[in-house]
Amino acid sequence: MDFRPRRRPAGGFLDMTPFVDTIFNLLIFFALSMNFLVNPGITVDLPDAAAPQVERKDDDIRILITPANEVRLDGAPVTLPALRERLAAMAGKGRDAQVLIRADRRVTHGLVVAVMDAARSAGFARLAILTERK
Repeated sequence: MDFRPRRRPAGGFLDMTPFVDTIFNLLIFFALSMNFLVNPGITVDLPDAAAPQVERKDDDIRILITPANEVRLDGAPVTLPALRERLAAMAGKGRDAQVLIRADRRVTHGLVVAVMDAARSAGFARLAILTERK
């Protein structure tokens, strides 16, 4: 029997398996930790504007006005009186949130103003109307 230690080749080799595993783990980590933007399933044609985009935060209150003049608060349909009540309840919790109004370009100006008035009367001072960049 030959009990002599065997020699490895002079160049050696680098095992890439741990490196590939680490890269895949990092890829999975970043893919799962990304903030995915949830868009409602309702298509809204936003007006164009050259102004810079509004910085959005997680605690922002989102109001959507559809082309059929339906008002939705955080995805749930509401009437204007119910919108006032729900916004007043949200403002009563001491939230310093911004109200983001996403209105279709075909919506009447009066409805947008009524939604803005509801937010103002509920106590929200920061309002923004979302647009698309030119």
